[in-house]
Amino acid sequence: MFFPDEDDMAIHKIIIAIDGYSSCGKSTTAKLVAAKLGYGYIDTGAMYRTVTLYFLENNISFTNPKEIEKALHNITISFHHNPKTDENETFLNGVNVEKEIRKMYVSNQVSEVSAIAEVRHAMVAQQQRMGKRKGIVMDGRDIGTHVFPNAELKIFMTADVNLRAFRRQQELLAKKQLVNLEEILQNLQHRDQIDTTRKESPLIQAPDSFLIDTSYMTVDEQVDIVVGMAQTQMLAPVM
Repeated sequence: MFFPDEDDMAIHKIIIAIDGYSSCGKSTTAKLVAAKLGYGYIDTGAMYRTVTLYFLENNISFTNPKEIEKALHNITISFHHNPKTDENETFLNGVNVEKEIRKMYVSNQVSEVSAIAEVRHAMVAQQQRMGKRKGIVMDGRDIGTHVFPNAELKIFMTADVNLRAFRRQQELLAKKQLVNLEEILQNLQHRDQIDTTRKESPLIQAPDSFLIDTSYMTVDEQVDIVVGMAQTQMLAPVM
């Protein structure tokens, strides 16, 4: 990582908010950007998946506010680094659920759970606490518009939905999950519809964010673009 070493340039920590559609490369890019900058990485999607898993395992009604509020008080989400894989893994009440939350039955319900106001309020509060010290990369749906509207760098990622479905299928195959491409495509289209039309913090591009279409970009190209933008912001005068 290169930074100019002029005496009058001070490097300061920033918040990098990466929003966008499912399976367009947000998480992969965010992880690699965080690693290159020496920043923390927070996967907000994993947080909503974890809540979804808890709701499904405990038969929590998605339409019962009292049940939801009670359940949320019983959920503790944490991230722990696995030195064997060099990855952060998601824990629910002390149990590693990283593999389980990536399965299709959770994917099929996560947008519905994410749209619940009580769930979003609880998760946003946690996310904002995580970002108080800055020096983080956070990806999700509403990071630049709602969680950190004053983030120094905002990215909005998109990609052709058919290519997103193919990428998602490859990810699942790598985890030994064989899922029909048409089922994945329908799942993504369904999630897009819910994410962009929900009342609570819908998926929209922040006016001051940078749009990156990853349809025909390599991961390295995506990472280089974001890292370059981040380095510029890290050297910018603090207002």
